[in-house]
Amino acid sequence: MSMRRFLGPLMLATLVAGAGLLYSQSGPKKESGDTVARPKKQGGGATDATPAETEGPKIPSKMSKKGTGDKAEGPTFRSDTLTVSVDVAVLDNKGRFIPHIPAGNFRILEDGQPQKLANFSTGETPITLAMVIEFSNLYQQYWSYGWQETLTACYGFLQTLKPEDTVAVVAFDLRSEILSDFSTNRQDTYEALARLRIPGFSESNLYDALTDVADRMSDIEGRKAILYIGSGMDTFSKITFDQTRRKLQTASVPIYALGTLQALREYYDSHGYMGPIQRLDFLQADNQLRTFAKETGGQAWFPRFFGEYGGIFRQVNEALRNTYSLAYQPTNIARDGKYRKIKVDLVGPDGTPLKITDEKGKPIKYQVIAKAGYQAPREVE
Repeated sequence: MSMRRFLGPLMLATLVAGAGLLYSQSGPKKESGDTVARPKKQGGGATDATPAETEGPKIPSKMSKKGTGDKAEGPTFRSDTLTVSVDVAVLDNKGRFIPHIPAGNFRILEDGQPQKLANFSTGETPITLAMVIEFSNLYQQYWSYGWQETLTACYGFLQTLKPEDTVAVVAFDLRSEILSDFSTNRQDTYEALARLRIPGFSESNLYDALTDVADRMSDIEGRKAILYIGSGMDTFSKITFDQTRRKLQTASVPIYALGTLQALREYYDSHGYMGPIQRLDFLQADNQLRTFAKETGGQAWFPRFFGEYGGIFRQVNEALRNTYSLAYQPTNIARDGKYRKIKVDLVGPDGTPLKITDEKGKPIKYQVIAKAGYQAPREVE
């Protein structure tokens, strides 16, 4: 049974229940046949004009594409010295950040070889965040009853960010649209979210959307991340799952993923609506989000109730805000473009795993979250 036939019995009911919510939202109405990929011009509406054709000063966008000339896959570096940066979060078994861990307790291995720390820092720095939101007709039809709750949670999350943090909003279905570029003006972000009113195409190109945004952000300096909100399913991307993994690893932008289908999945399962193929689709979607998050140094959440959103967004904020910034110069100086694995451990003075205790002296179980590796540079010819 296809996903469309599988979702059919519930679509009509959820559309009726969610119609009032969808049409009560503010924001410009999308034209018939339009897609979230059409750019918005300053005066409202949409235009097909390129940035060079618009009037006014030419301000380069932080989300603008890199050069499109032919180049080898992976980054190239002209500097003789390569420095690898790794943001690390240490969380207890309740997902809370553990602070005040000295630099000497961190051990970095690259392909199993110990590396010497060249830089170590803590403390809060401004965040550059891209909110990547799935807004396709196929999924929105049965997700519509919870869309208002999701938007409300997003607005609440934005209010917890600091004034100096910059945020962009990207929505996608068949392709992506930058609804608002990176800005510290929260009104820009609110207006971008308000535009998510009527979905267009019934496709969800997750792989294309994530890799496009990660590529655009790869050259941005400082602390940065992608916050993904959606089903985790892909229907029509030009690239494959494995290609997506490689591209995300190369871009080195942490992905924090909020999977939105857990509640629906449990509802279908409890009412006997889910067959083995559909169950596999849901499991694959969750696994994809977990993989993207783990390999880029982020995290993934799968709420079963909308009441969990507040706590999850607090964890996202804490994860973005509280990390240890490590850097090292690899002992392997070969510029071969190969993937290199990174492992970060906490160790005591004797080299054994570090023991962390709470204020009562009880041991704390913890996990170390960091990106799984990076793509080595290629020699510039």
